[in-house]
Amino acid sequence: MKKGMACFLALALSMGLLAGCGSNTETTAADTTAAASTETSTAESGSTEAETTAAESSAAESSAAETVAPEDAVVRVGALSGPTSMGLVSMMQNNPDMYFQVETAADALTAAIISGDLDIALVPANVAAILYNRTEGGVSVIDVNTLSVLYVVSADTSIQSMGDLAGRTVYLTGKGTTPDYALQYLLSANGLSTGDVTLEYRSEATEVASILAEDPSAIGLLPQPFVTVACNQNESLQIVLDLGAEWEKAQEDSDMPCSLVTGVTIVRNEFLAEHSDVVVRFMEEHEKSAAFTNENPAEAAQMIVDLGIVANAQVAEQAIPYCGITYLDDQDMLLALAGYLQTLYDLNPEAVGGEVPSTEFYALGLRP
Repeated sequence: MKKGMACFLALALSMGLLAGCGSNTETTAADTTAAASTETSTAESGSTEAETTAAESSAAESSAAETVAPEDAVVRVGALSGPTSMGLVSMMQNNPDMYFQVETAADALTAAIISGDLDIALVPANVAAILYNRTEGGVSVIDVNTLSVLYVVSADTSIQSMGDLAGRTVYLTGKGTTPDYALQYLLSANGLSTGDVTLEYRSEATEVASILAEDPSAIGLLPQPFVTVACNQNESLQIVLDLGAEWEKAQEDSDMPCSLVTGVTIVRNEFLAEHSDVVVRFMEEHEKSAAFTNENPAEAAQMIVDLGIVANAQVAEQAIPYCGITYLDDQDMLLALAGYLQTLYDLNPEAVGGEVPSTEFYALGLRP
């Protein structure tokens, strides 16, 4: 019955999930000696945020059901391959009693959280809100782990503001995803609409990168580390707009200013109630690990490659400063996230599961 309910909820979630998945999922136990090493693991990171399908949710349920963590693991952690897991690499190597599962699809993590196969998961911010609503408060958010990883890339250096996109075509990943919502919000905040800009949707960031490789004058909205890959493939390409910076500008006069939050960390409330000390330890280690990645990009990049998160150490090192890897908890987390979820709700209520989560969604005051 437990697995049946997990499958039902996963299928229901597939109608609303707006983040990171592709046709393949990949599970790894994140010890330093055994990790997947595929180029697509980077492609399907949380920042890619392609639209989830019911078939993929079914596959994710199967993946979650087959997850087997060591019996002596103090906590089972899931993360998406990309910036969120890039901020975990030091933690993965220094905590052998913690089990880590790296997936290429957000729906694989949500199914595992629902079924109880994972205790903690790093997921896109709106997916956390959807899970909270669909599980009737069964999860809480404990930190923000990544801010904006989205950039407008082109060889056309005349693009210097959101207004410069008027009359242009922008290629981006799927309709109804976080990149789509972020772009639409910023267009509106700058007096534009989707009628002023042609949005060409693609299912994966690799497709957008391919278009830019063939036509550098094209305009693409990409997440890291795809931005770095695209720019390395064609030296005429460059970042022309940072959506995180544009978001901050748009929020200056807001009553509830917020950041463009890409990823958050959630915990099952049942696990939190029984093992609050382990959750606090995870949070402390997470903060140190995120700082390590940001402060030691070369060393972290090699660890990222060793763990199969990104295939190329040079790409990983170049991308790290632009990946928005961070650690915010308690009131800083609340301030960054609450306004962001409200902004998404105003664009489309289903983006957050039909309702902005209450303050009970935020696990505050856990750390001394």
